[in-house]
Amino acid sequence: MSEFTNVLLLAGDAVLYFVALAALLRARGRIGLGAFFCALGVMHFLETYLASILYVALPLGIVTSPGSTVLFTGKLMLLLLLYIREDAVVVRQPIYGLLIGNVLLFALAYVMRHHTLIPLGAERAADFGFLDQMGGLMVWGTAILFFDCILIILLYERSRAWFGDHVFPRLLVSGALVLTFDQVAFFFGLNMLTGAGLPVLIGGWVAKMGAVALYGVLATVYLKYFERPLGRRAAPRIWDVFDTLTYRERYEDLLARTGCDALTGALDRHSLESYGRRAVENAAAAGRPLALLLIDIDHFKAFNDRFGHAAGDIMLKRITAEIMTAARVSDFTYRFGGEEFVVLADGIAGDDANALGERIRRAIAALPGGDPAGRVTASIGVASCANDASGYDRLFEIADKRLYEAKALGRNRVIGARPPTGESPVRLVKN
Repeated sequence: MSEFTNVLLLAGDAVLYFVALAALLRARGRIGLGAFFCALGVMHFLETYLASILYVALPLGIVTSPGSTVLFTGKLMLLLLLYIREDAVVVRQPIYGLLIGNVLLFALAYVMRHHTLIPLGAERAADFGFLDQMGGLMVWGTAILFFDCILIILLYERSRAWFGDHVFPRLLVSGALVLTFDQVAFFFGLNMLTGAGLPVLIGGWVAKMGAVALYGVLATVYLKYFERPLGRRAAPRIWDVFDTLTYRERYEDLLARTGCDALTGALDRHSLESYGRRAVENAAAAGRPLALLLIDIDHFKAFNDRFGHAAGDIMLKRITAEIMTAARVSDFTYRFGGEEFVVLADGIAGDDANALGERIRRAIAALPGGDPAGRVTASIGVASCANDASGYDRLFEIADKRLYEAKALGRNRVIGARPPTGESPVRLVKN
C-alpha cells in the first residue's frame, strides 16, 4: 500500500507545484514575471537536491525521485506554458538565469573550499564533496534544460500540423518526446556523479511519462479557463485605457519591426524601402531581370464612401490575398499605402512581367462585390530591371508613370514593361 500512497503523494506534489507556479504566471500582469522566475529558481535547487538523494518506490518495481518526476517535469512544462502565453524572448530569460546561477554556485563552492574553516560541532562540518556533486548536477541539468526547451518549443509548434489547435495532444507528445531525451541525458550525469543504477533510468522515465500526462491536463485546463477573459467585462477604468494604449503601441512597434502591414498581412512600406533597393541593386549587379509592379485600386475612395471603411478593410484583405495568389511563390507583395500595392518579381522582365500584371488585374476584377457598384478593378504599371532602369528610385518612377498612364486610358488595365527589343511599353487592356 505504501507504493500506491507514493503515487498519490507524487500526484499531490505535482498539483500543488503547478497550481502555485501557474498562479504566479497568471498574476504576471499585476506583479510581473519576476515572482514566477524567482519561485522557479528556488524550486530548481530543491529539484536537484532531491534528484541526488531522495528516491521512492512505486508499483511494478518503479524507482523514482520527486525532484526529477515532479519538479523537473513540471518546470519544463511550465516553461512551455510561458512560451505559449508569452514568446521565446521571455522564456529564455529564466533558462539563462538558471544556467549562469548554477555555474556561479559551482565556482563559488570551489573558492570557498579554500577558506580556513572553524568547526561548529563534531557533526556539522561542511560537506564540500556533496556540494561539488550538487553543483555538477545543477550545471549538467541546466545545460540539458537549455536543449530541452528548444526541442519542446519546436515540437510543440511542429505538432500543430498533426493536431491542429488541440492543445492537450500537442503538450502530451512534445513533453513525452523531450522528457525521454532528458531522462537518458540526465541519467548519464547522475550515474557518473552518484552511481545511480539502471532501475533509476527506467523508473524515472515511466514516472515522467505519467507526470507529463498529469501536467498536460493541468496546463490544458489552465489555458482554457484561466488565460481567457471570463464573462462580460465592466467598462474599463482610466488606467486600463492607458494600459490598452500602451499594448497597442507595443503591438504596432512589433509590426514595424517584423515588417508586416497590420491590416492586410502584406509586407509594409518600410520593408519595401529596405528590401526593394537591395533587390534591385543585386539584380542589376548580377545581370538578372527583376520586375516592379505598382498596383492601384480604382476609385477605392468611392467604395469606402458607399460601403463604409469596415467593408473597405475587408475588401483590401481580399485584394491582398488575390494578389499573393496570382503572384509566384517567390514574389514579394507590399502594401505601399492606402489602396496601393507593390509586387517585386525577381527573375522576370518584359512579357513575363506584363503577364504577371495581367494575372493580378484579372484576379482583382473577378472578386465578387455583391452588386455592380461593389466590384473593384485595378490599374497597374510595370517596370523591369535593367531594360527600363538599373536603380530602385528610377524603376519605381517609371512604374508610377505607367500606372498614371493606365488610369488616363480608362483604368482597369496594365501598362507593361518595355520589351528587350526597345519597343514601346505594352498596353494590356480589359477584355
